[in-house]
Amino acid sequence: MSTIDTGLTLLKSAAGRVSAANGWMGNAFKGWMPTGLYARALLIMIVPMVILQSVVAFVFMERHWNTVTRRLSAAVVQDIAALIDIYKGYPQDKDRDQIRRIAQQRLGLVVDFLPAGDMPPPGPKPFFSLLDQTLSVQLGRQIGRSFWIDTVGRSNLVEIRIQLDDAVMRVFAQRSAAYASNSEIFLFWMVGTSSILLIVAVLFLRNQIKPILRLADAAESFGKGREAPNFRPRGAREVRRAAVAFLEMKSRIERTMEQRTAMLAGVSHDLRTILTRFKLELALIGDNPELEGMRKDVDEMSMMLEDYLAFARGDSGEQSQPTDMAQALEELRSDAERHGHTATVAFHGLPVVTVKPASFKRCLANLVTNAARYGKAIAINGQRDHRYLTVTVEDDGPGIPAHLREEVFKPFLRLDNARNQDEGGTGLGLAIARDIARSHGGDITLGDSPMGGLRASVRIPV
Repeated sequence: MSTIDTGLTLLKSAAGRVSAANGWMGNAFKGWMPTGLYARALLIMIVPMVILQSVVAFVFMERHWNTVTRRLSAAVVQDIAALIDIYKGYPQDKDRDQIRRIAQQRLGLVVDFLPAGDMPPPGPKPFFSLLDQTLSVQLGRQIGRSFWIDTVGRSNLVEIRIQLDDAVMRVFAQRSAAYASNSEIFLFWMVGTSSILLIVAVLFLRNQIKPILRLADAAESFGKGREAPNFRPRGAREVRRAAVAFLEMKSRIERTMEQRTAMLAGVSHDLRTILTRFKLELALIGDNPELEGMRKDVDEMSMMLEDYLAFARGDSGEQSQPTDMAQALEELRSDAERHGHTATVAFHGLPVVTVKPASFKRCLANLVTNAARYGKAIAINGQRDHRYLTVTVEDDGPGIPAHLREEVFKPFLRLDNARNQDEGGTGLGLAIARDIARSHGGDITLGDSPMGGLRASVRIPV
């Protein structure tokens, strides 16, 4: 029993190490993998094709090219060895005319004899030459004499020199007679056809990826509160199904918002009718100090009703359009200074941004109003880069504790000494601002300001 337990322990330990190694290799491999669908699909097509071609090329080079070249080189060396035997066996042919004639007419070789002497120094060798290696092996094996070869000097000829007893035999052979020259053509056709097929596959895949990119752009535009008027389902069946589901979801969301807005408009009409009767009755009663409190209550109810409707309505119905944010921030600064506050404004980057102008200005106005209510000095800064528009509103007020900075965004939440509480207020200022920012695909965050108060940062994608 103890032996079995020990074996199981070892197996578990080994399995754990294998699993850890597999996880490490998987994470390392993920770091090298592309993240886009287009790049991954190309990789799925290219890698098997490259592996297949590499295997085919290796088998061809090893089995066909090497074998054919070796046999051709052996045949050429055999012809040269036969000529050497004729040279040694028939000394009566002093001018060697018969050897030259036989070599040229029967063997396709050009033979010449040079005076005896030392061989030329070795010539330059190519980086990879199967012919040079094969000829050297065959000459050493079949002839066994000192030799010198040049496979580089002339493109279509191979020069071979062999040291004889009283002379040096120089032989010129066609490169095609000793070398499988059609191998490069095979490799060229293999690479060429694969490249053409790959280009066709890339173009086809690109057309298949475009509907997915359009769907992503449409979803992103909808998240930013913008319309995608030219979007319609295209592409493969699965992509069309996803696009149709997106359009249905978009329609349901818009229909829900319209129903909510219509219902609130009806409630608003009924409540405003009652408030209008209250105001008319108070006006008919005349001036009376005892009724001044009732008039203030009616006015406060009207303001609260407007805030409720603004929060529930959001920015529905307004279309996005290019807006000069530098000018909008300057208008907020002017409004703050008219109410007796010290305000500064700065903007960096391209000022034109596509937003819903009225609602986004209200978002920023709520933040500036909140800062003006609790601080004396206000700093408004805007920055636009290639991805985001960021607007910060800072003040020198008391600030908000860190643990309450998310709580103040809740609708109707009123905190003691909180910055979003005002006389007769509803606690909806920051909630409306965040709702507008999120309808543009962004958000609002609160933090500490170098001025000593609160920093409210609005960031939306451009």
